Parts: sequence; C-alpha cells; structure tokens
Amino acid sequence: MNAINPYEYGMPREAANFQALSPLSFLERAASIYPQRVALINGRQRQTWGETYARSVRLASALAKRGIGLGDTVAVIAPNGIAMFEAHFGVPMCGAVINAINTRLDAEAIGFILQHGEAKVLMVDKEFAEVAQRATSHMPNRPLIIGIDDVEYDEGQLIGELDYEAFLAEGDADYAWQLPADEWQAIALNYTSGTTGNPKGVVYHHRGAHLNALSNAMCWDMTRFPVYLWTLPMFHCNGWCFPWALAAYVGTNVCLRHVRAEAIFPALAEHAVDHFCGAPIVMNMLANASPELKALKTRPVKVMTAGAPPPAAVIEAMESQGFQVTHVYGLTETYGPSVVCEWQDEWDSEAPEQRARYKSRQGVRAPLLDELMVADPQTLQPVPRDGETIGEIFMRGNVVMKGYLKNPTATAEAFAGGWFHSGDLAVWHADGYVEIKDRSKDIIISGGENISSIEIEDVLYRHPYILEAAVVAMHSERWGETPCAFVTLKPGTESTEESVIKFCQHHMARFKVPGKVVFCELPKTSTGKVQKFVLREQAKALA
Repeated sequence: MNAINPYEYGMPREAANFQALSPLSFLERAASIYPQRVALINGRQRQTWGETYARSVRLASALAKRGIGLGDTVAVIAPNGIAMFEAHFGVPMCGAVINAINTRLDAEAIGFILQHGEAKVLMVDKEFAEVAQRATSHMPNRPLIIGIDDVEYDEGQLIGELDYEAFLAEGDADYAWQLPADEWQAIALNYTSGTTGNPKGVVYHHRGAHLNALSNAMCWDMTRFPVYLWTLPMFHCNGWCFPWALAAYVGTNVCLRHVRAEAIFPALAEHAVDHFCGAPIVMNMLANASPELKALKTRPVKVMTAGAPPPAAVIEAMESQGFQVTHVYGLTETYGPSVVCEWQDEWDSEAPEQRARYKSRQGVRAPLLDELMVADPQTLQPVPRDGETIGEIFMRGNVVMKGYLKNPTATAEAFAGGWFHSGDLAVWHADGYVEIKDRSKDIIISGGENISSIEIEDVLYRHPYILEAAVVAMHSERWGETPCAFVTLKPGTESTEESVIKFCQHHMARFKVPGKVVFCELPKTSTGKVQKFVLREQAKALA
C-alpha cells in the first residue's frame, strides 16, 4: 500500500487558496485601489482607472447580452486608443477572445482573418470603415459591426449597427464578470504575417498573458505609475501584453493614433513619458529626427525594442540622445518578448560602440520563460557556446502559445520534441547570450560559407549616408549565392554602389561583401519589418 504524501493530505485546492492566473485581475485591482489615477490620455481626453474598469465591465455585459461568451471571437480594427485598450479587458471579461487585427492589412487578408476566427462581433474605428466594409461584404456569416467614433479624429466614416458608446450603454454596471474557470482558457487570437500564404491564428491563454505582462515589466525594472507612450500597435501581440502590464503597474497610457517623430517628441515632453516600445524602424526614425524635435526631449526615457534585430549603430545613436534601450526578442507565438539582453555591470566601462554591440544581441531568457536554447534543428542537441556554431533558437514554458487555431498539424510541428521551434538561426555565446544570425530562409550560402544577412546589415547601418538597409541572397554562377544589398539613403545625401561596396570591404571579410547594391525605398510589412521575400524576387530578377 502506498504511503500517503503528507503534503497532499487534507489540503485540497479550492477557491480559498487557488485562483486561475489572468491579467483581468490587474484591472480590478488598479481600479479598486487607485480609481482616480489617470489611466488613459487620448488627445484631449482623460480617463481614470475607475472609469476604465467601469466601462470595461459594461462592454463585457453588453457583449454577454448579445449572446457572446466562452469560445466566441470579438475582432477589433482600431488604432491605439480608449476603445482598443478597453477591449483587452472587456472582451475576455465575458469569456470571449479578443482578436486585435492589424490595421494596415488589405480587405482580403482581413476577410480571411474574420472568417477563419469566426468573429461574432467586429468593432471598427471610422478610419478603417472602408476596408472593413469590403472585408465583410461577402462573408456568409457577417459579424455584428460596432463603429468606434474617436472624437480626436475628424475623418473617416462611422459604420455598423450602432456605435461603441451606444453599445456600452446597453451593458450593466453591476455585471458579475468572473475570472476564467481555467487559466488555460483562450484570451486572445493573433495572426502571423502570412508572407508565404494565409496567416496562422496564434492562440494565447490567460496564464501566459498574465505571466508575460509581468515578465516584460520585470525586464524593464518598471515601478508603479509609469507613463507609457503607445508607439507600438496594440494589435501586435496584444501590444506585447503591455495593456495588461500597465494595469498591473497602474500606469498612464498615452495614446498615439499615428506614429511619427512630429507626434512622439512633443508627447514625450508634454506628458513626462518615461517608457515606450517600438521596432528598430521607430528608433531609426527618432535617431534621424530634426534637431528641433530632439530638443523637446529633456528627460531620460526607457525604450524597449524588438522585431528585426536592431543595428548596433541605431542603438548607439539612441543612447547618445538619452534613451535607455532594452533589446528584447520573441515571436507572436511567445506572446511577443520572451528573451531579453540583460545588462551586465562590467559592460559599463566599454566604449559606446561596444556597449551597443552587446545590446544588439538577443540575450537570455526573460524572467518568466522557462527554458531557452540554441540547438541542431534535427537532433535538438544544443550547439557549443562558442559564438560561431549556428543552430536554431528553441523555447519552452508558460509564455509559449496555446497553439495554432484549427491547425493541429502546424501546432504539432511547432512543438516537435517538446520545444517551440522559432525558425530563427543564432549562435550561443560563452556567457549564455543568444545572437540571431538570420531566419533559416534568409541565410546566404556563398561558396559553401554561411553568411549572415544581419551581420552585413549591421555594417551598412554604420555608413554615414545610409538610413535603412536590407540584405538578401542573389544567385551567382561562381559562388552559388552572393549578398545583394538594398539601401535607402538619408535625405540630402548621395552615394554610389562603388562607394558602398568599398565601405563594406573596409569593415568585413571580402567573401561577405555585397556583390550588388540597389538604392531604393525598402518594402515593409504593416508592423515595419522589411519584406525580404519581395527583395528576394527583385534580386532574382537582377541576377
């Protein structure tokens, strides 16, 4: 007879000692303790945490009255603003799943997302009315459309059966919302970019959203009452989980409809902003802003950046202007950031350029990611920590997605061997820090040698006249493949292919030097990432 484990005897898991983890609890706490603190600033509008909670409860109630509940999808097409923020709480409060849709997608892509996610409700800001109408015009099961009328925006067209404020009025202030019965319950649906076919629907659970919100704040040493500027779209990995993190830390959300240097610098000054997130393209835009705009910033600001690996030159330029950059890395499948370039004190004495190079590495696992490794994608054997051997990045833990919606085959492939397969190729340094060398499809093989396009791009960004750069493989009769560089010059500057190639020859091994340089505007995805598949087609035509 098996002995009874005394640590399990007479101690059942029940409501008194166990609650499902969910970021919804952050909003309730913020509103109950700090109801008068400002939660949202949207132009001239100000809204407290008490008001935000009350309105989110009404949204949940109104959805429930319309029959929306567990397992239903509520889609939102809106900029960073009050309605989008409230939807991150009100939608899951009634048990439904929020699907924040990329506002820059075309009607065909949006139509696919709405049908694949089976959206029962679509909330749409008037700026995106036209594309929403086209996206829903041929849907066999058209969702209930609710128009969002942002008083700070005068253009566009309000569509839908009713507007957002009228919909909130249908809800009850005393609606008895509840935390999920199971923290494995879905909270959000996010679609990947789908550059090689239809996007995949990535499903987040309440537990992961709760933990990654806290993990991000821990990475940043965030304290109570931060003032956060929304340059990162809330549709992108649910704003990397920061709507929920800002509720946990009772912060002030300063909303920006459009991300431009002319709006960012005045907002930093007016609202005493101390934190914001943005892709490297946003940092590059700020680093190259006019001196007049830069002069508006008078206090240190913490910046968290992710997306394409940030060039060291861009990080150095930002830090020279008083921005403290934290580089994080992740994927839609890992709730956004799950790896962070943790700073080490001994790096303080290094020259600015070397400090920036350290910061450009992806780093180590974030506080609430359980495991991270660089390994052979076939055997899952970790590669040597020599900074040279290339392998694939693998993660596992609570901040990895639940899976892909309606796609068990893709889910099984992504989790093969008990690890999430990122598809990103990297080296592992002796200190345990990971450094991406490329996506598996972007590595350049020239004369049998692997060449990292990211490494070449990093050199190009150090050129005094180059604003943006991207490198892809181009066919070569002699070498099989050779690097082809696409660059955008800074306004008011001129350069030639020959001079750019000579610059590269002075800063890298000869076999890595681009065989071709093309001057152009770089094609980008809706989140600011360079569309390398487009550039590969252009390089193919050039070859």
